[in-house]
Amino acid sequence: MPAVLFSLMLLGALCGLGESMSREEKSRLRNQVVEMFDHAYQNYMDHAYPADELMPLTCRGRVRGLEPSRGDVDDALGKFSLTLIDTLDTLVLLNKTTEFEAAVRRVLKDVRLDNDIVVSVFETNIRVLGGLLGGHSMAVMLKDGGQNMQWYQDELLHMAKDLGLRLLPAFNTSSGLPYPRVNLRHGVRGPETRTGTETDTCTACAGTLILEFAALSRFTGDPVFEAHARRAMDFLWEKRQRNSNLVGTTINIHSGEWVRRDSGVGAGIDSYYEYLLKAYVLLGDDQFLQRFNIHYASIMKYISQPPLLLDVHIHKPLLPARTWMDSLLAFFPGLQVLKGDIRPAIETHEMLYQVTKKHNFLPEAFTTDFRVHWAQHPLRPEFAESTYFLYKATGDPYYLEAGRTILDNLNRFARVPCGFAAMKDVRTGSHEDRMDSFFLAEMFKYLFLLFADDEDLPFDIEDYIFTTEAHLLPLSLSTTPHSQSIPSNRTSEEEMDDSNFEWTCPNTRLLFPDPAYPRHLREPIRTAVDKSCPRAAPYREPGMGRPPLRAQDFMANNPEHLELLRRMGVTLIHLKDGRVQLVQHATQAVSAVAAEDGVRFMQEMMELSSQQQKEQLPPRAIQIVSDPFFGRVVLTAGPAQFGIDLSKSATGLRGFVTVAEPYSGCSEITNPEYVRGRIALLQRGQCMFAEKARHIQKAGAIGGIVIDDNEGSSSDTAPLFQMAGDGRSTDDVTLPLLFLFHKEGNILLETLKEYREVEVLLSDKARDRGADVEATEGGCLTEATTPTNFEPISQSLISTLALDEIKPSQEAVSDVDQDTSPMEEASPEEGVGPAEKEASLAEEASTAEEASPAEEASPAEGVGPAEKEASPTEEASPAEERAPPTVADSTQPKEETDSEKSEEGNTDSNQSVDELLADWREDLEAFQQMEKDEL
Repeated sequence: MPAVLFSLMLLGALCGLGESMSREEKSRLRNQVVEMFDHAYQNYMDHAYPADELMPLTCRGRVRGLEPSRGDVDDALGKFSLTLIDTLDTLVLLNKTTEFEAAVRRVLKDVRLDNDIVVSVFETNIRVLGGLLGGHSMAVMLKDGGQNMQWYQDELLHMAKDLGLRLLPAFNTSSGLPYPRVNLRHGVRGPETRTGTETDTCTACAGTLILEFAALSRFTGDPVFEAHARRAMDFLWEKRQRNSNLVGTTINIHSGEWVRRDSGVGAGIDSYYEYLLKAYVLLGDDQFLQRFNIHYASIMKYISQPPLLLDVHIHKPLLPARTWMDSLLAFFPGLQVLKGDIRPAIETHEMLYQVTKKHNFLPEAFTTDFRVHWAQHPLRPEFAESTYFLYKATGDPYYLEAGRTILDNLNRFARVPCGFAAMKDVRTGSHEDRMDSFFLAEMFKYLFLLFADDEDLPFDIEDYIFTTEAHLLPLSLSTTPHSQSIPSNRTSEEEMDDSNFEWTCPNTRLLFPDPAYPRHLREPIRTAVDKSCPRAAPYREPGMGRPPLRAQDFMANNPEHLELLRRMGVTLIHLKDGRVQLVQHATQAVSAVAAEDGVRFMQEMMELSSQQQKEQLPPRAIQIVSDPFFGRVVLTAGPAQFGIDLSKSATGLRGFVTVAEPYSGCSEITNPEYVRGRIALLQRGQCMFAEKARHIQKAGAIGGIVIDDNEGSSSDTAPLFQMAGDGRSTDDVTLPLLFLFHKEGNILLETLKEYREVEVLLSDKARDRGADVEATEGGCLTEATTPTNFEPISQSLISTLALDEIKPSQEAVSDVDQDTSPMEEASPEEGVGPAEKEASLAEEASTAEEASPAEEASPAEGVGPAEKEASPTEEASPAEERAPPTVADSTQPKEETDSEKSEEGNTDSNQSVDELLADWREDLEAFQQMEKDEL
C-alpha cells in the first residue's frame, strides 16, 4: 500500500456528531492563533535573538554559559539560534512567507554549527536538524511555486548535512546506539570533547533519528545517515523483551542491557514507537510497520487500561511499575489515529482533556485518580497534537472546543508581556522564566491546522508527515532513489506473517454507526475524572498499642519528653541547619519493653508525617496586577499556618506593597504611615514569623510578604515552605502572611524599585486578570500526592524530622512537596544484624524559625556508620524539561538568638533596601532536571 494512501486515513472526517462550529468562529480562533504566534515570535526576535531561547519574564535571551545551569535540559542549547531554526516551517504554514524568507537569510548569515559545545544528540536532531530539513522542504516548495525564495540554492540543506556529519561521531559504538551527547566541534573522543564517557541512553533518544537522518540521506544522496539510524533502530528491536515484546526506558549503549526495565508510552520511550510507524509512512519500508504492530499489540495488552496508560515491567508486564502518568504520553491518541485505532484514542484523549480542564494545563505528571503529581507545565504541545488528529479523523466539533480551551488557557494563564511563560505550578498559576523552542515549533502548527480550512493553507498538508517536533517532511521522499546497500538486521521470516501488517485504514461508517458514538465513549470518563478527589484517609493508630509518649504530643524542648526518648533508646541530635534528627537503637533502651515503645514511637512519627503529607497546605500565589503587568507575572509563595486562610477567600487580598522599617519586622514598625493600608514587605530572620505579623498588623498593614534572606534560594529548587506559629495562640493575627524565596522576592523588589507603586493580589491561585475566581471543578482541591512505601520496622530506626520545640509537632510539621520521592525502608548495612536495622525518613516541614529551607537529610556528625542509611531514592520523571525531585528534611522551628545570628554574619539588618537590592541581582533560576533524561 503506498505510503501516501496510508496517510489519507486522517481525512476520515464525519459531520453531524455534534453542534458544528461556524466558519466565522473557526476563522476568529484561527486568527487568534496567528496573533498569539506573533506575540511569542516577535518577542523572541526583539528580546532574545540570536540566543537559543527567550526568557519571557525577564525579557531577554537564554545563552548557555551565561545563565545558571539547569542541568541536562540545557543540552538542547548549542548557541545556534535554536528557536529561530525550530520555527522556520511554522512561519510558512501560517502564511508568513515574507518573515520566512527573512528568517532563512538570518540563519544563513548568523548561525554557526561548529561551536565548541556539548549538545544532546536527540534534541539537536529533532529540533535543529529537523528544523533545517523542514525549512528546506518549505523553501523548495515556495521556490517551485515561482513567487518566493527564487534565490534559494539548497543552503539550508547544506547546513543540515554539515550538522548531520557533526552528529555522526556519536554513533561510534559497538552496538550502533549513539552516545547521548556530542561536541559539535570535537565529537566524542578525547579530553577536549568533554563527553563520550556516558554508558546509558534512553530508548527514545536512540530510536528517534530515522525520519530526520533518512530524509537527510534522500535529500543529499548520501546513505550514511539513514544507515546509522536504521542500525540503531534494529538494535533496539533485537533487544526488546521477547516474551512481552516491550522495550525498557534506558539501555546501555555498549552492552545492550536494559538499565531501566519499566515500559510505557511516555517519557523515555514515546517517540521510538512514533518513529516506527511514521518511518513506514515516510519511507514505505514494510519492516517498520511490522515491528510497530507487534509493539502496539503488547502496548494494548499490558500498558493500555482505558482510559489510562500505565507503565509496567518488561519482564513482568502484568505488574504495574508506577501509579502515575506523565504528560508526554498525551501524544499517543494522535499516534493511535494514525494507526487507525480510534476508540482507545477517544477514551485516552477524553481523560487528558478532563485533567486539563481540572488543572488548566496537563501537569507534568498526575496520578491514576487525576491528582497533581508533578505540578510543572512547560507549555507542551502533545495534547494539542492529539486533539488535531482526532478532529481530522472524526470531524467531531467537540475537538474544536477542546482546542478553544487550550487557546483560552494559554492566553489567560501563560501569556506575559514578553511572550508566553511556562507554568511552574499549575495549581497556583505561577510562572517559570522559560519559553521552549518547541512551543513555537509545534503548538501553533497544530492549533492553526485545527481551525484552518483547506483554502487557508499554503500547501496540501497531506503531502507531508510530521516529525516528533512537528517539522514537515515530504512524503515524496518514499520514492526518492536511495542506496540499496544500507545494512539492516532483517527480522527472520518465522517472526513475521501477514497478520503483522494490518493494512486497514479506519472505516468511519463502521467506527461510528451512531453519530453519538464518540460522545458515549467520553461520558463515563468525564464522570470518573470529575469524581476523583477522594479525601485523605484519617490517621489510624498502629495495631501494636500505644507507647508512653505519643508522636503528635512530642515537643523537642520538653525535658520530660527528652528523658522518655532516652529511655526508649531514641537519641535527638540538633543539626547545624536547624533540623532535628532522631536515631533509635533497641540495644540502648533501658528495657525490652521500652525498646518496643521506641520502635512504635518512630513508626508513629512516620505515620504522622505521611498523614500530614496528604493534608499539606497548597502553595499560594502572589500576582503583580498593576501596570504594566496586569496579572501576567505570578510568583509561587509559601503559606502560613496562621492568619487569614486565602483558600477560603473568593477574591483574595489586593493591595499596594511597601517595605517595612525595620526590614526584619522584629520590632515596632517605624514607618506606619507608609505601611498602613498596604501589604508590608519583610525580611526573613531574627525573630518568629508570627512576631513579624503582629508588628505589621499593629502598624495597620493589611497583609505581609516575608522574603527569604538566603541568597539564591528559589521555589524552583526548594520544597514548599510553610510558616508555623511561635508556640502560643496566633488567633490574634488576622491578616494573611505569605513567604517568598529570595529569587521570587527579588523580582518583586526590583519591580517596586522601578515602578514605585506596585499592586499585588495575594490568593490561593492566580486570577484571570481581575476576573472572579473560578470554582474548581467538582469542588475538589488539586494537590500533590507522593506514595509512601513503609514496611513495619523493627528494633532500630533513624529519622530526620522537623520538630517544633515550642508547640506540638502536628502543628509544626507540614507536608511533603509534590516533587518529593517516595520514602523507602533502608536496607541494613553490612555487619549490622536485624536488631540494628535503620531507616531514614526525609520530609518537608513547615517552619516557625528562620533556618534555611529544608535539604536532604544526613546523619549528624558523630553518628556511626550503622546509623548512616541510604537516603530516599528519587523518582523517575517525564523527560526533556524537568528538574530532579527534591528530597527535603524538615526544619526544626527554634528561635535564633542574636549570638547565633552574629555567627552567621548578621549584616542584613544594618543594610538599606538599596544595598539589599544591589546584592540581589541574580536572575531568576529555572528548573533543574527531575532526572537525567534526554527527552
